[in-house]
Amino acid sequence: MEPESLRTDDCIDNVVRFYSDMVYRLAFSQMRNKSDADDIFQEVFLRYINKHPHFESEEHRKAWLIRVTINCTKKIWASSWSKKTAPLDDTIIFELSEENDLNYELQKLPKKYRAVIHLFYYEDLSITEISEILKQKPSTVRTQLTRARRKLKEILKEDYDV
Repeated sequence: MEPESLRTDDCIDNVVRFYSDMVYRLAFSQMRNKSDADDIFQEVFLRYINKHPHFESEEHRKAWLIRVTINCTKKIWASSWSKKTAPLDDTIIFELSEENDLNYELQKLPKKYRAVIHLFYYEDLSITEISEILKQKPSTVRTQLTRARRKLKEILKEDYDV
């Protein structure tokens, strides 16, 4: 069920409710574990509450939340604590087994490829929108998307050839 659109001046509860799935899925796709995704989810909405930014449109708010989520994942990756730890294998159970299999295979992609794949296919963002959010050239995003598809194809081929 698609939630109805928010106005730019909606209350925080509605914003959290509306964007919680998107933020959590993006955080989980980047971090690969539930505890880090939970921390990022909390940090993103805490920043939203503390800064209470003004947005010109819903697309602007969505882009801001995606950008902050990506920044929070990069902050965790860059921390010395994170570099010295090994993640536990957490999995999100999807309703369809194909979604579970695909999610498992997506986790094998490098971090930069997971972000563009997630934003393009799960959030339905265009290459231009992704390039603005990730602060990269559209050609770079297009190249990463192509390489991610190629890498995913190789991964899937390896798994089904065995």
